[in-house]
Amino acid sequence: MVLAPLKLRADYWENFEISEDDLDFVYNYLLELETPQTPKELALALIAERIRREKEALKSQQRAEGRIYMPKEHYSEGQSLIFPALNWAKGTVKSVRKGRNPQLPPFEVIRVEFNNGEKREFAAGLEDHRLNQPVEVAEDDEQFDHAKVFARYGDRIASLLEQKLEANPDLVRIAGRWFPRALLVDVNIGYLNLAEAVLDETGGGPLPTKAILDQIELPTDVNLKLTEFSLNLALQEDPRFDEVGPAGEVLWFLNRLEPEGVRNTPRTLRFSPQDYDRSVLTADMLSLEAQLDDELSPVHTYEPAEDEVSVCLIYPHWHAGTLPLTDRVRRLFPTAYEAPRVRFTFVFDGETFPGWVVRPNHYVYGLRDWYTSQGLIPGNFVRIRRGKKPGEVEVSVEKRRSTREWIRTVLIGADGGIVFAMLKQTVTASFDERMVIAIPDDAALESAAWETSAWQKVPLDKVITDILRELAKLTPQGNVHAQELYAAVNVVRRCPPGLLFSRLATDPKFIHVGDLYYRLSETVAQEGY
Repeated sequence: MVLAPLKLRADYWENFEISEDDLDFVYNYLLELETPQTPKELALALIAERIRREKEALKSQQRAEGRIYMPKEHYSEGQSLIFPALNWAKGTVKSVRKGRNPQLPPFEVIRVEFNNGEKREFAAGLEDHRLNQPVEVAEDDEQFDHAKVFARYGDRIASLLEQKLEANPDLVRIAGRWFPRALLVDVNIGYLNLAEAVLDETGGGPLPTKAILDQIELPTDVNLKLTEFSLNLALQEDPRFDEVGPAGEVLWFLNRLEPEGVRNTPRTLRFSPQDYDRSVLTADMLSLEAQLDDELSPVHTYEPAEDEVSVCLIYPHWHAGTLPLTDRVRRLFPTAYEAPRVRFTFVFDGETFPGWVVRPNHYVYGLRDWYTSQGLIPGNFVRIRRGKKPGEVEVSVEKRRSTREWIRTVLIGADGGIVFAMLKQTVTASFDERMVIAIPDDAALESAAWETSAWQKVPLDKVITDILRELAKLTPQGNVHAQELYAAVNVVRRCPPGLLFSRLATDPKFIHVGDLYYRLSETVAQEGY
């Protein structure tokens, strides 16, 4: 017989749940450590603690369930025994007799009946036997290796733990790190006013917490990390301050000095969600939707992250100086644990300028002047690449020899009406032929289409119909591709592709003529909307 070591059940970590004892451990662990911890750091400590507790529990459980059989011991009739070498089977001693073996010292033989009815005999009172060794925990079991357990299950355990911590009023979080509220240093309004003045002198920020601490003279006779965390929490709870650092870095900025397009969503990007039936979208429509990189599309990509992506500008982003923050694009920009706005640096041809990731509204801000300097128009491609340094993102365009091309052009009439025409325009960078649109007078377009309710409050079907009618005039056949229509509709009204395509698929006045080309029905084309 071979002793079976003590092990955890095979699915222990897969079905791991956070207990009250776990939460007590985490709280006391933070009290003793006096250092703010991330959920992953706490998860690693919790795994190690769980392993320690489970080892003790396994040993205690086996002792509590009965006397463990060892050949050196003497037993009496009626005793309950546990046999580790038989997979911890339980049995009762039915009889005891003297053993007979001239090659062995005097010993006894016990007859045991197991819980399943089986009866077997075992030696007793025999000092020299390999089964006299105590049963130990299987230390080589990967279930007890906290590093291997963390590598495999750490993310899930950290997520479960954070959900529990969020419901604990005795703990606070800042920049993804947790700490007991009881240990916080008091930061009164006077220090917060001084912090505002420090940030004001630097144009609003961003500044790390240590730089602010050095200037406001907050007492630091306690743990410096504790003092920093206390100031961070006080700043976070004061609406004057925004934490704008990427994950792993805490940076502060004055809310009132952030760009308007960061504090409030630019007008051309605003959209009121509308319900529509996505089941009517064809495979071609879904494929095109994924290609368009619209931040309002419920499209998620699980492809490996790319080092560089190209985004084709639509008017709302070109006008606002922004980029869509889709799954494909998001991976190239700094993110944060909690901060809704993240300050970073754009890099172009050795020059740098500030940028902002506005996470709740899924856009990146700070490119308006750069678009102008590069002569870009809606329909041009912008290349985005992760920077060489943390917190930097490189942008570029594929320049081409300046030429005059026949492209769709938006003109504003004296009555404020909007007309599309094919005119020759100077183009200096690569573009998508179906998306490119020249805007000779952006101020007039903004006034006619965005500052008034002319295009913003009329039914979307009428907007689509009017724009389709305008674009149809530019081709002999009167057919318009869905991609062209998407780009043009967004010149006057923010509209995600899925919503637009659903109207094309279900409204009988839009006639599909193949390959995602559409025309107006004869009645609508002749009589108007």
